[in-house]
Amino acid sequence: MGNEHEMRELIEYVAKALVDFPDKVEVTEVVGEQTTVIELKVAKEDLGKVIGKQGRTARALRIILNATSTKLKKRSVLEIIE
Repeated sequence: MGNEHEMRELIEYVAKALVDFPDKVEVTEVVGEQTTVIELKVAKEDLGKVIGKQGRTARALRIILNATSTKLKKRSVLEIIE
């Protein structure tokens, strides 16, 4: 299929562009029956960067993820691991 890691790679790419420590970015895909959970882990110092003011960046990441999952006909949620 080739698309199954598209969402994980997308989040990883965007997160790495946002943070100061891109080598600390870890994105895990947990595939469930109905929903795929994309877990994003960054350096403690970078947490604010991926969440953003009033959660704006995290919301934008979720919108991108939703658009991609809709295209791939999958349900997915983004979890930012502290």
